[in-house]
Amino acid sequence: MTTRSGGCLCGAVRYTLHGEPYRYGICHCIDCRKESGSAFSVYAHWRREDAEVTGDVRTYKGRSFCPTCGGRLFNLHETDIEIRVGSLDDAPTGLGPPAQECWIRRREKWLRPIVGADQSFEDPPRREPG
Repeated sequence: MTTRSGGCLCGAVRYTLHGEPYRYGICHCIDCRKESGSAFSVYAHWRREDAEVTGDVRTYKGRSFCPTCGGRLFNLHETDIEIRVGSLDDAPTGLGPPAQECWIRRREKWLRPIVGADQSFEDPPRREPG
């Protein structure tokens, strides 16, 4: 089974993920732009039981971050954890190209669509892991 680890910039918050994500994509929405300071955010979802988190986090509108360095890490949902892929330790991640791209009407004109990625929705549907 694949195991990945990640954490914040200062190392105060760490996480370990077991297995592969069940959803992986890019979001161009305004909230993701604001939180990442970039044109989009890259996310991947694992089931909650496949994730271990250590360290103290703070949360704002469901988005968890390190209170020391401010590093954005994940969103905790009832059944899953939505990791910000940039917080993984190993780059490249080996996840391959994202399978979905959401809020594409907000995608910058200079960014090309991801070939083969599902682009049929504005807001990603909540799907149960599994």
